[in-house]
Amino acid sequence: MTRPTSRRTVLTAALVAGAGAVASAGPAGAAPSRTSSSPAAASLVDNRFWTTYSDWRCGSSAGTRAVPGRRPGLVISAPAGSTDHTDPHTGTTATWEYASWTSPVHRPAVPATEVIASWNAATPEGTWIQVELRGSYSDGTATPWYVMGRWASADTDIRRTSVDDQTDGRSTVWTDTFSLDDAASGLRLVSYRLRLTLYRTPGTRLTPTVHRVGAMASDVPDRFTVPATTPGVARELAVPRYSQNVHVGEYPEYDNGGEAWCSPTSSQMIIEYWGRTPTPEDLSWVKPGLADPQICHAARYTFDYQYEGCGNWPFNAAYAATYEDMNAVVTRLGSLTDLEHLVAAGVPVITSQSFFKGELTGAGYGTSGHLMTVIGFTADGDVIANDPASPSNDAVRRVYQRREWENIWLRTKRYDANGAVRGGTGGVCYIYWPADPGAAQRRVLRSLGLA
Repeated sequence: MTRPTSRRTVLTAALVAGAGAVASAGPAGAAPSRTSSSPAAASLVDNRFWTTYSDWRCGSSAGTRAVPGRRPGLVISAPAGSTDHTDPHTGTTATWEYASWTSPVHRPAVPATEVIASWNAATPEGTWIQVELRGSYSDGTATPWYVMGRWASADTDIRRTSVDDQTDGRSTVWTDTFSLDDAASGLRLVSYRLRLTLYRTPGTRLTPTVHRVGAMASDVPDRFTVPATTPGVARELAVPRYSQNVHVGEYPEYDNGGEAWCSPTSSQMIIEYWGRTPTPEDLSWVKPGLADPQICHAARYTFDYQYEGCGNWPFNAAYAATYEDMNAVVTRLGSLTDLEHLVAAGVPVITSQSFFKGELTGAGYGTSGHLMTVIGFTADGDVIANDPASPSNDAVRRVYQRREWENIWLRTKRYDANGAVRGGTGGVCYIYWPADPGAAQRRVLRSLGLA
C-alpha cells in the first residue's frame, strides 16, 4: 500500500476545496460485483488485545503485576529501575521509576503489511506509559523496538506524543501506524510482541493501570474500489450531534482550532452516546461562554504534540477509555456489512476516509482525511452519519449514498481532484463500548476479535 510521506497528510481534518469529478481509470472504473459476505475481507485483518487477568499473567514482567477484578489491569508492583527522560516538547528533564511488561509473541492470522496498536489506561498525575512494538519479518529477521506512543491522559507530567523518524529501512512508523516500506516485495510481518513501560514519580506508590493493550494487524491489498454489499437491517442510533465548525478559531494551539477537530468531535459524540461526560471540574479550564466546551476538552486531551494534531488514532481511543468503564480500540473492518452488524447491535462507529469534492454526494467538501460517526442505515441501505464537518450542530446528521460511502471508506488508493494517486485508509475505524455491553453487542464485538 502506498503510504504518504507523513501521516499528517492523511489525517489532517482541514477541508480542502475539490475540483470536479476526475475520470476514473483502471480498477476505479470496474463494475463492482454484489456480495453480502465478509469472510474473505475479514481474513485481511487480525485483532489481538490483552485485557483479562490471565492475559496480564502471561508474557514477561519486570516490576509489574496483574490486578484481578471486574476490570483486570496491569500496575507497577516494584520498580525495575529509574531513568531520566527529557520531554522533547518542553525540554524538561525528570527522573522516573519504571516497570515493564512484554506480551507473548502473537502470530496474526494474516501476515501483515500494517499494524496499529491501541490501549486503555488510567494515568493519575505523576504517571505515564509508553507502548512499543517489535516484530519478526517473513524472512526470519526482526524489527527494532518501535515506540507506538508515549501517553498520559493529562498534559502536565509529559506531553503525549508519537515519535518520528523510526525506520529500519524496511518498515517505518508513520505517527501511529507501523507500515512495511515495500509491500509489493512480498515481505510481511509474521509475528509481533508489545511492550508496556509504566512510569511514576520516584518514591511514591503511584501507578498507571493499563486495562487493555493490543493491535490490529492487516494486509489490505491496493484497491481503488471494493465489492458492493447488500443492505442489511435499517436502524438509527440516537447519538448526540456536534459540529467541529462551531469551534473555528478556538484554542488554535490544538491543531489550529476547531476546523481541524473532526476526530475529537466524533469521539465526544460516541462517549456521550454511552452516557459519559466530562465533569464541571474537567471543563473548568475552558473559557466561559464557549458552546459545547466538552469538544474543546476532547481536542486538548487527544492532541499529539509531535504530530501537532488531534487526529492520532490510538490517542483518541485512549481518551475515550479515560471515561468510567469504557473500552476503546482502533481497528479495520472488512466490509460495510461488519459495520451494519455493529450498528444493529447498538454500537456506533467512527470511520476515517478521504475524498475530493463531488465524490461523496451531499458532503459539499473534499478532504485529505476526515473522521465521521456512522449512526445508522436507511431502509435502502444508505449510510446515516453524524458528520462533524457541518456548519452547525443541527446540520450534523447526513445521509450518504451507500455505494459512494463504502468505496471511499474501504479503498486504499484514490485519485485526488488533480488526478494524482493518493492513499486511502482501507476501513480504519474507532470502536468504543462499555465494560458491560449487552449480549448482542458482546456477540458482534467477539466476532470481530474485540471482546
